[in-house]
Amino acid sequence: MPVKIKLHAVKGKLQGKVYAFDERATCIIGRGKDCNPKLPDDEDHQFVSRHHCLLDINPPDIRVRDLGSLNGTFVNGNKIGQRKEDQSPEDVDKNAFPEHDLKDGDEIELGNTVLRVEIEPVAVCLNCGKDIPEDKKDSLRLDEGTYRCESCRQKPGKAEPGKPVAEVKSVVCALCGQDVSKEIGENRKGVYICASCKSKPHEIIKMLVTKADEGVDALQALHGYSIIKQIGRGTSSIAYLAKHKKNGQEVALKMMLPEVAVDDVSRQRFLREVEITKALKHSNVVQLRDSGDYAGIFFFTLEYCNLGSIDKLRDEKGGKLPLEEALEIILQTLDGLEYIHTVEIPNIKLSNGRTESVKGLVHRDLKPANLLLAGSEEKRLVKIADVGVGKAFDTAGLSGQTRTGTVGGTPVYMPRQQVINFKYAKPDVDVWAIAATLYNLLTGTFARDFKKDEDPWRIVLQSQPVPIRKRNPSLPEKVAEVIDLALVDQPTITFKSAIEFKRTLEGVI
Repeated sequence: MPVKIKLHAVKGKLQGKVYAFDERATCIIGRGKDCNPKLPDDEDHQFVSRHHCLLDINPPDIRVRDLGSLNGTFVNGNKIGQRKEDQSPEDVDKNAFPEHDLKDGDEIELGNTVLRVEIEPVAVCLNCGKDIPEDKKDSLRLDEGTYRCESCRQKPGKAEPGKPVAEVKSVVCALCGQDVSKEIGENRKGVYICASCKSKPHEIIKMLVTKADEGVDALQALHGYSIIKQIGRGTSSIAYLAKHKKNGQEVALKMMLPEVAVDDVSRQRFLREVEITKALKHSNVVQLRDSGDYAGIFFFTLEYCNLGSIDKLRDEKGGKLPLEEALEIILQTLDGLEYIHTVEIPNIKLSNGRTESVKGLVHRDLKPANLLLAGSEEKRLVKIADVGVGKAFDTAGLSGQTRTGTVGGTPVYMPRQQVINFKYAKPDVDVWAIAATLYNLLTGTFARDFKKDEDPWRIVLQSQPVPIRKRNPSLPEKVAEVIDLALVDQPTITFKSAIEFKRTLEGVI
């Protein structure tokens, strides 16, 4: 059953306020204007930092990490992080303050403010996933913890109120059958794959293809393919080159392995984005052809881009690209990005049978590794990969908690808006990421100074991008000015649309 996490302000000037989270989220707590919860900027909080600590929320899990504050973060009266008096925030080793998992009833103390954690199950319809109103719970309850809404009760073939509903107990791995009671976590339910099985992705993909050829309905998107080789790997995904045995067509076969148990709500959230992505058709966007899920594994067949990714091209050329080549890549990318941001998709049929219309998407994970090349060396097409899918996987909570520890990597292509608010989804974050990508292609480094062992999330929040001509003095001054302008993200991002950034670039080359 879905869970909602609430932070109750039980002491201080915020007392009585409640901050609720029913899906994947992050938030920064501190005195800064962009924090949520924002603490009072008064004498009682004079020792609280502007960006004091980070909450990484993936219901029912929540964890906190101090961001190198001078006076520390307290949980149940115990200090979980504090820098030394002679240290500046820049001197703090991120590894000195490990994340701290929170439980129901735990209290976070910051100055005079105390926030109490509540982990509360959310009542939703067993069939359609809709929230059950508080005043309807008794009449719509089927069994302890399970409900069916009035609309679904009227459909034929559904269980009657009061009859027990069978519930899958996620105590064994969906693939090998071993007991995973401790690994899955006591508050989670759904289909789960153990860590041992996830460590053998090649065996999993071979098993899926074999079962597809044996006629398993859920795997028919993979029927008739043979695996050629691995072509890419991410935090939760692995991609293969596959070839159809009859027609010889080559596709990229991508498999995503969730870090947590897959319940029906997270599955539906993710598959909604997959259906939308299938509808995208543009020469600068990788086409998602088919998809499916089986035993908690998600898989896709995609257009194969034979010339590889932009980051590999950059590395092959010594770590950076000539100006003309980098601009050619970015201008094509901006064409695809403008399409993604403005596309209108009517009547998308979702997996639950409903239809939905969508206007405009935001990628939220643009970087050189997600820009691919297809065609020939003489005539290359840049194609944006992973549109919506990667971030949807994260947003649905399937990648676990990625904003603490080392799992999430370094947010080198993120503007501060995305660090402050994980769900921030406006086109300008993509435009900023493309400007950061152009910066990287021209300099071989990142727009901000990410030093070893410093907290990367704090760096995004509290530092400015380095002017690009300090990294590459040979760049034309006018081009450098536009790139620097595009990387402004305080208080807002300069370019709001891909077409605006493209036209400005074209005006100086």
